[in-house]
Amino acid sequence: MGHIERQIAREAKAMTKEQIYVKALEGRLTWLQAADIMGVTARHMRRIRGAVKRFGMDVLKDGRGGSRRKRIPAATITELCRLRRETYPDFSIRHFYQFATEKHGMKLSYTLTRIVLQTAGLAERAPGRGQYRRKRERRPMVGMMLHLDASTHRWLPDLPMQDLVVMLDDADGRILYARFAEQEGTMSTFAALRHVLEHHGRFCELYTDRGSHFCNTTVAEQGPDPYQTGQVPRAMKALGIRQILARSPEARGRSERAFGTIQGRLPQELRAAGVRTYEGANAYLEAAFVADFNRRFTIQPAQPESAFMKVAGMDLELLLSVQHERIVRGDSTVAFECLVLQLPASDARRHYVRCPVLVHELVDGYLAVTYQGRTLARFDRTGALLAKPRSKRLAA
Repeated sequence: MGHIERQIAREAKAMTKEQIYVKALEGRLTWLQAADIMGVTARHMRRIRGAVKRFGMDVLKDGRGGSRRKRIPAATITELCRLRRETYPDFSIRHFYQFATEKHGMKLSYTLTRIVLQTAGLAERAPGRGQYRRKRERRPMVGMMLHLDASTHRWLPDLPMQDLVVMLDDADGRILYARFAEQEGTMSTFAALRHVLEHHGRFCELYTDRGSHFCNTTVAEQGPDPYQTGQVPRAMKALGIRQILARSPEARGRSERAFGTIQGRLPQELRAAGVRTYEGANAYLEAAFVADFNRRFTIQPAQPESAFMKVAGMDLELLLSVQHERIVRGDSTVAFECLVLQLPASDARRHYVRCPVLVHELVDGYLAVTYQGRTLARFDRTGALLAKPRSKRLAA
């Protein structure tokens, strides 16, 4: 066996019998080479060749399993593969079938065309559909479950891609929040939650993916940790909102389909409206797109009541922030990153030296220092002290 035959024999492990026969019909293998690969004699391969050329590929199939398939002549298979390889290599199977039958006059069904192309390795087989999944019914009332997700897309052609963060209601598919962010993360999540809580109220469940800002996964491929200590889970527990982590993109089908619709409409509308910046895109979302989307695609929920509840007694600005534990130093300062935050004098007590405090990274970009839920001071990102803070206490 020569070098070419040995190489073909190595590749044969990944080929089926039908693929080997198709290669021989096309002339990419000789029939003797096919006989060597199949491990049959040359005489038997001559019988197979004659039967295939006379009756088509179906002569190789066991016909005892059920209905018979229409036979395809060997010449038709050869011409079909030639057209696919030489003229229409980048067409989809459906598109190629239309041209092969309408333009080239070939007489065969779409199913047989697909089988021949896949057998010859000229078209990819569709991935397996996986296990059976039952469609999850929508929640009956608005405010019971909200989906939070983000999509990276070429929203504006001349600018780097950003994430569009969207929160929508499961019951009716209505968008409650939509805004562009450089990258989806904890801050974008807190911004979306604060907007919904302030404008609509507290809801029951939050459905998200398993991003690192939503949950911790200590051991890869073993799922999220049973006890979550991240920033978003902490805020959800304080608000009494149940967090549900999806197991796959298919499980988030409603948000995925919504993003498919948004990706097919928003970039074109931004271009038609002359929007060239993400600041302008955010303004367009608020002024036009979200309302139009809700008018066109929102459905009627099963029950007219609302599960949203008014949020009272909580400082959402502090609750929905990234929190860091620190100890006040002897000179009434708090070290945070590369900054030294000087706490001002307080009427509540003489000093806070050695007291455990929390440094909050707020959604608006500022910093705040709290002690036992009371705000001691606010700072900008340079460490400069801002105006005297409000006295509202942070809910436990």
